[in-house]
Amino acid sequence: MSTALVRSIALVLLLLAFTAAAQTQAQVAVPLPTQIPGQNAILMGAAWYPEQWPESRWEEDLRLMEAADLKVVRIAEFAWSTMEPSEGHYDFDWLERAINLAGRHHIVSVLGTPTATPPAWLTQRYPETLRVEPDGRRVTHGNRAHASSSSPRYREFCRRIAEQMAIRFGHNPNVVGWQIDNEYGYALMSYDEPTRQQFQDWLKEKYKTIGNLNAHWATAYWSQTYDNWQEIPIPIGGHNPGLMLEWKNFTTYVWTSYQQNQIDAIRKHADSRQFTTGNFMGFFDGFDHYTISQSLTFASWDDYVGTGHVDPAYNGLAHDLTRGFKRQNFWVMETQPGAVNWSKLNNFLNRGEARAMAWQAIGHGADDVNYWQWRSPLNGQEEIHGVLVGPDGTPVPFYDEASQAAHEFAKVESAFRDTQPLSQVALLYSYDSHWAIQFQKHTEKYDDVALLKSYYRALRQISQSVDVVSAYAPLDSYKLVVAPSLNVLPKELADHLLEYVRNGGHLVLGPRTGLKDEFNALLPQRQPGYLFDALAARVEQYYALEKDVPLYGPWGNGEASIWAEQLKSTAPDDEVLLKYGKSNGWLDDQPAAITRAFGKGRITYVGAVLDDELMEGAAAWMTQQSGVTPVFGPVPDGVEVSRRVSPGKRVFVLINYGTERRHVALPHAMKLVLDGKLADTVDLPPYGVAVALDDGK
Repeated sequence: MSTALVRSIALVLLLLAFTAAAQTQAQVAVPLPTQIPGQNAILMGAAWYPEQWPESRWEEDLRLMEAADLKVVRIAEFAWSTMEPSEGHYDFDWLERAINLAGRHHIVSVLGTPTATPPAWLTQRYPETLRVEPDGRRVTHGNRAHASSSSPRYREFCRRIAEQMAIRFGHNPNVVGWQIDNEYGYALMSYDEPTRQQFQDWLKEKYKTIGNLNAHWATAYWSQTYDNWQEIPIPIGGHNPGLMLEWKNFTTYVWTSYQQNQIDAIRKHADSRQFTTGNFMGFFDGFDHYTISQSLTFASWDDYVGTGHVDPAYNGLAHDLTRGFKRQNFWVMETQPGAVNWSKLNNFLNRGEARAMAWQAIGHGADDVNYWQWRSPLNGQEEIHGVLVGPDGTPVPFYDEASQAAHEFAKVESAFRDTQPLSQVALLYSYDSHWAIQFQKHTEKYDDVALLKSYYRALRQISQSVDVVSAYAPLDSYKLVVAPSLNVLPKELADHLLEYVRNGGHLVLGPRTGLKDEFNALLPQRQPGYLFDALAARVEQYYALEKDVPLYGPWGNGEASIWAEQLKSTAPDDEVLLKYGKSNGWLDDQPAAITRAFGKGRITYVGAVLDDELMEGAAAWMTQQSGVTPVFGPVPDGVEVSRRVSPGKRVFVLINYGTERRHVALPHAMKLVLDGKLADTVDLPPYGVAVALDDGK
């Protein structure tokens, strides 16, 4: 890649950054994708650590990367002690040489701020920057994420190193963006007294008076009433539900401001063409990702399987969750090159499985996939993690599979320019609701993420594209919106959902909906709370199930497990979709699912956790009622199809996750861009991939 071409890419990134910022402010539902139109619309790369190796080795590393068609390196996110070997003394010369050498091999760099790994001089000289565990023990130096994200002194050091990096590299044409820290939230918050005082100040700002807080938390219960802000603890273990939820919200505030501290330092000195992102961890629930993503150019995540093999439904759900944080395309900043080293059983993915994973990411809206890591380190906690190049500097067998996928990306990238997924169906995910359920599960078997996946698997099999978005996201573009576990449902949110239904949408609610307000207190009305008038039905009682309960109705016959709610209709136009069979006496022949037309739309409540077969029947009914159609057409079992669109163009990614060869009929003749031929059918071996372009020509 020539310097002129890199600068051209940089200019486009500048325009994209400006567009993304403007669209965020306007809350546009489907902003432009974050890819680089006109060049490298989809990218592949690796995490590279030149500070760990002699400089004489760099050329060979980059030669091997270029030969594999890798276009991106993420660099420096663990290199603080090399960049600032002593306080206030910076050495960026080596990093500049590495970045510019990568550029000469047509590889652009993403700079990671190194704040997940503070140097020993910092933590030893300023021990108050180290995190305190819930048991009061201050952690020691030598791992990562051992600093306190709430420490003002530590934040000052973070600001300084980020600013110095931006001064040096903010205008470097080979640097396209910044990753803030690394997997933040990976460790707990610090449980020290200064953090507690910050929490108390944050509560005071929110509630204004201690009486207001006591009222919302119902602290008369168990004599929890507070007389002043200084009495409020950091919750450890079980505690008042209001206090526990606010600690999570405070944690979100801390990590958001921690991130913003570094973004502000970078933005003062860096080209606006350079993006900012953060590598999240799928369904990690340490903070509200919708909130923390707002100030980023786009979201990224680290896609790992660990033990076993890829579950395409769960992996696809995590991709779509990440895409939903900002409702735009995203990056996979890390993914496993065959195996990891931190799981219970670090088996290797089957041959072709990682390639299929990379293509699945692209189909779901990723514009970049990066392997972690490039080469085995000679020491450290991750010595035997999967890599592309072994400790001897020569490629391991997986290098060829990564090369194949990267060559394919480069060959067909023009088909993906300006494209993004487009869905008729949305699943709503709420961190407040997730936390509230986790605090009071009522049965250890209740798993709201598993329930989300159950709906996702069945709905995506039919619609072949699903968005996962915040409950507060704009919903008008969707024919069907499903909220499997909207436990926390304040009136503002209920009004937002009712507006969607009144305007013609179909809203489906799952169990435990509308039990709590925004303070994690029970609503005075029964479930579904503020949505009762629209549904004209309520939950009479909920039951944690000891054993499965039979269900029957228009959706078919099956069983409810884990959780069941006894529904009662109050309107003649309610339609019962499922009833319980004989069980505990209370549930016998009582409604389990009810639907009702409301305004121009429809609202449906499903009060039980359904088995897979019943969920398929429910999904078929939901999509039929809502007018949802598949984006591609029928495909054999085990084949996943994804679609990315732009005006006048549709591109489909088909992946066979089955163990047998599958024959797929295309809706009509399309160009199979990996093969370079026009066809109306395609044969896919196990882990086989096809990319079909429909550009109307």
